[in-house]
Amino acid sequence: MKCWIIERISDLSADKAPLRLVDMPVPEPQTGQVLLKIKACGICHTEIDEIEGRTPPSSHPVIPGHQVIGTIVNHHGIRQDIFTGDRVGVAWIYSACGKCEFCLSGQENLCPHFTATGRDVHGGYAEYMVADENYVYKIPELFTDSEAAPLLCAGAIGYRSLALCNMRNRNNLGLTGFGASAHLVLKLVQYKYPQSGVYVFARSKEERAFAIQLGCTWAGDTTEKSPVKLDNIIDTTPVWTTVVEALANLKPGGRLVINAIRKEGIDKDYLLKINYPVHLWMEKEIKSVANVTRRDVEGFINLAASIPFKPEVEEYPFESANHAILDIKYQRIKGAKVLLVADS
Repeated sequence: MKCWIIERISDLSADKAPLRLVDMPVPEPQTGQVLLKIKACGICHTEIDEIEGRTPPSSHPVIPGHQVIGTIVNHHGIRQDIFTGDRVGVAWIYSACGKCEFCLSGQENLCPHFTATGRDVHGGYAEYMVADENYVYKIPELFTDSEAAPLLCAGAIGYRSLALCNMRNRNNLGLTGFGASAHLVLKLVQYKYPQSGVYVFARSKEERAFAIQLGCTWAGDTTEKSPVKLDNIIDTTPVWTTVVEALANLKPGGRLVINAIRKEGIDKDYLLKINYPVHLWMEKEIKSVANVTRRDVEGFINLAASIPFKPEVEEYPFESANHAILDIKYQRIKGAKVLLVADS
């Protein structure tokens, strides 16, 4: 099978082709696994974190990709509600131990044995992959392959981030960065909390224009002050400057939720600008988002189907994986990006 692999840690400012296209044997499913023929795979900033070493693969080479849509071609398990020929998805959570205190309390995202698709095991930038039968999700027919792929990570992690905000109707929410996850959060807030304002902060003029097109309340640069103080802010960016700016835009008792698996190098000069009365006083909170659970993935897919709403998607042919990675690195973003695999 054809697949893209990460062979080593590299710097994308110098390496413009960090992924290599190779042939590998089609994997054999073991007991409790399914074999998928992949149709599409969402492209995520986490792939950049893997390539540049902030969340490095467990070993090299590894096939990246964790927003996978495919058809079951071999079911080697006992799960009774999935069958050969079914279209299913695989998300960032590849597996968890199922036995620790976190798994038993529904917090499998915090499991010390959490295994990530496309980082700890081979993922979806390939024609085939194997997956644990307990961590695949049925995909509603109303979504195309490209529309379904971003629901598995961008959507699910946005869904979890919004839950951590403890949002109520009439609360004002900020979104820092406006890529795949943030644009789905905006759609979700518009449905669940129609009387809430959504304020978007983005460096890119194109992202700000896109946010306004989708109906946000206000859009400005990441360094601008919002017209009103905000109850919650979700930061989806890979940088640290947005953390400081967001804290200044929170109202007393507000919460900043950082939706990023890793942040890039710390800007010490900027962090020295933290002023306790301005940024942290009055019981402001900072909370991180760690991975996702099966419940997050299933919950968001079902909600998106019931509303319904769909992600805005930009498609890339299979041979353009490196181009897509660089587009995300350099913020050439409008909605979610998806790699088309089936016709490769």
